[in-house]
Amino acid sequence: MSQKLLYQIAISMIPGVGGVTAKKLISYCGGVEAVFKEKKHVLQKIPGIGDHMANAVSGYDLFERAEKEIAFLERNKIRPLFFLDKDYPRRLKHCDDGPVLLFVKGDVEFNVQKVVSIVGTRSMTDYGKEKCREIVEGLIPHNALVVSGLAYGVDACAHKTALDNNLQTVGVLGHGLDKIYPPLHQNLARKIINQGALITDFITETKPDRENFPKRNRIIAGICDAVVVIEAAITGGALITANIANSYNRDVFALPGRTSDPYSKGCNMLIRINKAHLIEKIENLEYIMNWEREENNKAVQQSLFVELDEEEEKIVALLRNGSEVAFDLIVANSGYTFSKTSALLLNLEFKGVVKPLPGRVFKLSGNY
Repeated sequence: MSQKLLYQIAISMIPGVGGVTAKKLISYCGGVEAVFKEKKHVLQKIPGIGDHMANAVSGYDLFERAEKEIAFLERNKIRPLFFLDKDYPRRLKHCDDGPVLLFVKGDVEFNVQKVVSIVGTRSMTDYGKEKCREIVEGLIPHNALVVSGLAYGVDACAHKTALDNNLQTVGVLGHGLDKIYPPLHQNLARKIINQGALITDFITETKPDRENFPKRNRIIAGICDAVVVIEAAITGGALITANIANSYNRDVFALPGRTSDPYSKGCNMLIRINKAHLIEKIENLEYIMNWEREENNKAVQQSLFVELDEEEEKIVALLRNGSEVAFDLIVANSGYTFSKTSALLLNLEFKGVVKPLPGRVFKLSGNY
């Protein structure tokens, strides 16, 4: 492996330097190697760096540890992906705080057309298991890449269902690739490597400590087009992932459940506060993501000349003012309620007038 990788690993290990700061340093200095060769007083002048961060960059000799890591990667056939590499997940590249370096065990194409992350409680119910399997199986016609976190419960169910149906799947770890956590998932991990990959941004000897998992969750949220929350309590990792996904402008879906069920409370809350779309079946995701099957698209496009009522005309007029308009902006400018606007847009889509786009964005169809 190249000398460049030595510097890439080293910059990812500097204490207190995360993805945002590392990318800023690389950009200002003109390359990752240049960061370590730059004088301290120059680093101090970079906006947002200051004395403390400049001391961290110049005050640690991390190259011996980086060499040890490279030896592990070579010995175990692990592929490093730097954020400027063409094979680095492009969706994650667009996240400001995405990791500068990923470690990949397995052979998977991250930049496929459709990627779905599935998360939820470790204590899933039979209802959650049934729905998780149903939703993953619904992704088969789309040949989607299924991402989760290798934990008990929902994560394991998502991975296993993907494997059983010949879908590639990715397990995102909250520790280094020198171990598997939980240990009982050793066999599952091996199967994932053979039909996808395990990935992490943590170096070896990093323990699966509690504080690592929110950091892991940002990869799950950023690497995909949509996040599906199967079951979740009112607090926990699944809700952290959903909130991060919202901040990345990813579509979030949540499976509703009975108000008395503790592991439906988190999902119900996400839906109630409009941080997630309700999902009962795969068609709900297909509609929002504009992933309808080909025959459904043809049915919509057959009607080229339609009559619109006054309210529908008002929505269409708003869409004529811009090529793509966010749902919240349509609500604000139309004066209609959230639910009424949703109903009008749905009717317009059925008439072939409006086309939904990922991120709750709408535009007029090419036929209107």
